Amino acid sequence: MHLRLQIALLVGTFCSVQSFVIKTSNKSSADNAGDLVKDEDFSVSSLLERANINVGKGRSDPLVMFGDIAVDPELKNADPCTARGCLWPRATDGKVYVPFRISNQYSARERNTIMQALASFASSTCIRFIPLDRQRDFVNIQSRSGCFSFVGRRGRAQVVSLSRQGCVFNSVIQHELLHALGFNHEQQRSDRDSNVRILLENVEPGQESNFRKIQTINLGTPYDYNSVMHYGRFAFSRNRQPTILPIPDNNAVIGRATQMSTQDISRINLLYRCSECR
Repeated sequence: MHLRLQIALLVGTFCSVQSFVIKTSNKSSADNAGDLVKDEDFSVSSLLERANINVGKGRSDPLVMFGDIAVDPELKNADPCTARGCLWPRATDGKVYVPFRISNQYSARERNTIMQALASFASSTCIRFIPLDRQRDFVNIQSRSGCFSFVGRRGRAQVVSLSRQGCVFNSVIQHELLHALGFNHEQQRSDRDSNVRILLENVEPGQESNFRKIQTINLGTPYDYNSVMHYGRFAFSRNRQPTILPIPDNNAVIGRATQMSTQDISRINLLYRCSECR
């Protein structure tokens, strides 16, 4: 059980590595940087950054650290898994049933987007998000002050905040649900320094914690630039310069996922010991 707890506490998330060659042009480097910034306007990290300007400031909001991870104020460590086991339990049929409740704050269209993201896990993993039916522990999806989630199963009604103002996108919903299943950000993995370089000199003051490395257990899976848990290269930039630079290929695409990658799916199945995808 101790190893499972460590994995759920520390695992980083997700891998199909893609690369591209920047086309040559007569534009200045500043112009090219501007174009790249625009290209990442809809990356997960850009969506989170814009939506989370006021995150954690609501009267009923939990403490939010590392961009979008909710923590109990009384805990000194950022991850509630340090205080309790945080895997959602497997049923006798081998599936993992995660009850959920969706607030009536959402429009019909927004609710449908959320439902589609919840259902996406069932097509390739043993995770089944099911409507709440008197279960004690469940995911309580609400529109609060931004996009955030606890890491792993916290117990009872644990909030996953998907603000109507900028969080109801498939990539963001999957991102926050992966936190709730026990996964951290990809660029915080223990092996990240062999795959990306963090340029703290370009990070907005006060946002450095988004790039803190964690001693993760990575389930034997490779680092994944295409994970829906990976931030974009300009995440929390103060000067329109990169904050995350892939290495050794500085031109590799990072943080552009619009849905879970192959490795995101693989790691869910490894972590929860899924014997089948459906």
